[in-house]
Amino acid sequence: MGPHTTSFSGSYGQSKRVWIWTEDKEVMTAAVERGWNTFLFSSQSRELADEWSSIAVISPLYIEEGGVFDKEKRRVGSLFKISNPGELELLQPENGLGKNVVVDLLDWQVIPAENIVAAFQGSEKTVFAISKTFSEAQLFLEALEHGLGGVILKVEDTKPVFELKEYLDRRNDMINVLSLTKATVTRVEAAGMGDRVCVDLCTIMRPGEGLLVGSFARGLFLVHSECLESNYIASRPFRVNAGPVHAYVAIPGEKTCYLSELKSGKEVIVVDQKGQQRNAIVGRVKIETRQLILVEAKQDSVAQTHYSILLQNAETVALVSSCQAGNEVAKAIPVSSLKVGDEVVLRVQGGARHTGIEIEEFIVEN
Repeated sequence: MGPHTTSFSGSYGQSKRVWIWTEDKEVMTAAVERGWNTFLFSSQSRELADEWSSIAVISPLYIEEGGVFDKEKRRVGSLFKISNPGELELLQPENGLGKNVVVDLLDWQVIPAENIVAAFQGSEKTVFAISKTFSEAQLFLEALEHGLGGVILKVEDTKPVFELKEYLDRRNDMINVLSLTKATVTRVEAAGMGDRVCVDLCTIMRPGEGLLVGSFARGLFLVHSECLESNYIASRPFRVNAGPVHAYVAIPGEKTCYLSELKSGKEVIVVDQKGQQRNAIVGRVKIETRQLILVEAKQDSVAQTHYSILLQNAETVALVSSCQAGNEVAKAIPVSSLKVGDEVVLRVQGGARHTGIEIEEFIVEN
């Protein structure tokens, strides 16, 4: 059939497949342009399937007699409409199902989808859920963290196609390990008062993880979360005391935004000292006036480019140091004890930005 496959990393850990069910030519075109070429048709729409096959490379499948069939009328999947617990209970991988299982959840969605994910874990079968909106597709792809194996986007509008592709691309970015480098601290000094931003995430961070933040987009420092225990204050593993309102922070899609622009529901990327990344949702942002400290660093002794960040001057605010040879554990250096010559982790990238997107243009920032 040649269905398009989009791979995920992290908790997804498996391929996600997308099939399209539509009678709208613009939807078909948008899907094909985004690499999705498996289309579902009712048995009464064979003429439409033939017409589209003549203008685009597609793999048509047909829904009929409680199953999914290819153009040679070979059964390639089973179809189940589920509207009550009894029907859901019958959906088990050992019950002689085909390799592809299509479910139409007519009533509840979240709990049935989670039950299906649990029942089919470890199975070689792919379960698709029929989704009439992007939100439904996202729900099915994230059910019980791992998600179903695929979705069938049944729409007559191109917008859900665009939204789903953008969503999958963001998730696919998590496969890529960010390139991080070592930088040597060249300046540490008090900078006076300023408005700093605490970012509280809907995610627990582990030692070595934090957010990429910097005064300039050309160089973002890995600011450690407050996940470490101390004698004076309880750990807050969901929090990064990230820096002042003007600073850039890395967000999905290889973009940046200002810390002042973050708000509940927005996504950022959590990164560890090896460059492993994952998306996280912002739950709350706190802006308060605090004493700040200026930190500057450069990649080596002959480098001309300096990178800088301002942070709250407190023992709970730390930068991530690079791992030493033979030691995989990252060290968090509190800014209150940071000194010239210390090595920290840095993300070096293009400095010119337009609405957070990297562009090619001449720029000087000091």
